[in-house]
Amino acid sequence: MSASDLSPGNENSEMAAVMEQPFGGRLKTYAAKCGPGWLQGAITLGGGSLGGSLYLGIIAGFGFMWLQPIAMIMGVIMLSAIAYVTLSTGERPFRAINRHVSPLLGWGWLIATLMANIVWCLPQFALGTAAIEQNLVPGLNNPDSKIDEFGLAIVLLVVASVVIWFYDSGGKGVKIFETILKIMVGIVVLSFFGVVLSMAGDLPWGEIFAGLIPNFSLLSSPAPLYDQAISQTGVSADLWRDYVVGQQKDKMITAFATAVGVNMTFLLPYSMLKKGWGKNHRELAIFDLGTGLIIPYVLATGCVVLAAASQFHGKVDDVLKDGELNPKMAKSYYQVVDWRLGQDTEGFKDLPDPEKQFLRDQLPDSEKQLAAMLANRDAFNLANALEPLTGKVFAQFVFGVGVLGMAISTIIILMLISGFTFCEMLNVPSEGWPHRLGCLIPGVVGLFFPIIWAGQSKIALTVPTSVIGGALLPIAYFTFLLLMNSRRLLGDAMPQGKTRVIWNLLMGTATAVAAFGSIWGLKGRTFAIGGSNFPIGNVFIFILTALLVIGVFTFVAKNKSSQAAQG
Repeated sequence: MSASDLSPGNENSEMAAVMEQPFGGRLKTYAAKCGPGWLQGAITLGGGSLGGSLYLGIIAGFGFMWLQPIAMIMGVIMLSAIAYVTLSTGERPFRAINRHVSPLLGWGWLIATLMANIVWCLPQFALGTAAIEQNLVPGLNNPDSKIDEFGLAIVLLVVASVVIWFYDSGGKGVKIFETILKIMVGIVVLSFFGVVLSMAGDLPWGEIFAGLIPNFSLLSSPAPLYDQAISQTGVSADLWRDYVVGQQKDKMITAFATAVGVNMTFLLPYSMLKKGWGKNHRELAIFDLGTGLIIPYVLATGCVVLAAASQFHGKVDDVLKDGELNPKMAKSYYQVVDWRLGQDTEGFKDLPDPEKQFLRDQLPDSEKQLAAMLANRDAFNLANALEPLTGKVFAQFVFGVGVLGMAISTIIILMLISGFTFCEMLNVPSEGWPHRLGCLIPGVVGLFFPIIWAGQSKIALTVPTSVIGGALLPIAYFTFLLLMNSRRLLGDAMPQGKTRVIWNLLMGTATAVAAFGSIWGLKGRTFAIGGSNFPIGNVFIFILTALLVIGVFTFVAKNKSSQAAQG
């Protein structure tokens, strides 16, 4: 199926004339025709990016300002390659991978995308309902009841379904859909930019710019403020150091995995084909990714890191002030304290509450302070902390609107991607009721977040889901690295000479970084089953490795047979 089969009209004929214009004239046309890149921006600016940015600021201050821009650069390199392959061939990528690389990798990519959509939809519903309950309409907040949360989640699902209906109607509906998403992305960026602008005079800009320089020591050592606090804990220092480094690792993986996720690699080619884009749109695709994805992402996530670092990094007063525990932070605080006590007291989690509380009270003050520094904050703790600096309107309403915009736009795109994957599984066009039914899969699962996630901090759900999503990313990166080198697929469009070397160097680097992040995040992870810990992380690493090895051998064999047939 070619690009022209997926969309009415012939976009390529129009773009052939545009390509004859001077560069300045082409940019005007590109600005009007942008769309798929903004869909990428809408999905990446979700609960995962918000949570990743928030926790990067808490755990490392300004020390990780460099991480998310680098993650986005790596991701855009791969998305540009995916755009090049798709627009050069006009083929649906899932079918192309199955024919020219390996059905195992094709189905692995599709299943990984569907899994990522489902797990990432959960924190979006949690975040969206929390924005309404805690920021926009505080009177709805009832922590003892799940009824309000279910009701609000249903409203979010209905809104997302209506917007997707526009997209599925084609033609003008697609334009309406893209316009709505552009507005949502704009609201998100302006909201967080406005918050930081209002507190600009209180920020240490020297430290901020220094944080843009990569500091790889944070991969294995705590941030300086935490290191100082750990040194005060005496004989417990090694335990705390390992814990903090582990927390930093999870936060880094969350931030990296939510920059460009495996599901975004599925969305881009199918959204371009849906619009009827072809070879003449390759330059437009790069422009679209730059304006719709890179700029909004870097601005929004950078602003959240700045705000979180300035308010929470190394701070304890919002959790534990003058020895008094803030009741609203008790659950998050005790999660850290109980981990620490569990290292010394076997069966601590099964002790009666009075005995637990006695041991908590006996914990040295230095360790209580460190636990308070490490307690999970919510995005809405950040809004409250910013009130003295930005005023209540900015801190609550504007912040809440930005968070709600993040949640809804991401729910919409996750549902849209699932519609594409469902139709590919059935090998039917991405339209009509098959597409709409596929769209509902992650949305319906997302409704049950109050049952699946009962944590105190709703945004903390982004961490485990992002670790899962990040582990799946190398499947997509590696697959498209092979496709870029497939003469069998690309023919004369396959890069040659220096261009091919540059593409492979850039894509190889991005793939290696994604593979390192996946292995780093999975290694040593266990899952409790029947009283024992199953090494789920190592098993997952083995499966991923096997998939990639089989993919290489199948790819080489297919290309050799093709060359032999041509010879």
